[in-house]
Amino acid sequence: MAELTNEELRAKILEYLNKVDKAKNKDVATAIGALKRDVDKVINELAKEDILEFLYLGTSYVRIKGKE
Repeated sequence: MAELTNEELRAKILEYLNKVDKAKNKDVATAIGALKRDVDKVINELAKEDILEFLYLGTSYVRIKGKE
């Protein structure tokens, strides 16, 4: 797969997380066909922007902030 731009990656991550309750970063990377290190970077950016939040339930998950 061709490397995605940061904006494309952000869009794909948000699209995926809108479909699920929560996910591990590794699962997001697998689902959208991107490298985990790139997904980690963008997820951290989105968390700093208060768009995503981390959940610690024995392991860490990420989800859209406020999504139940």
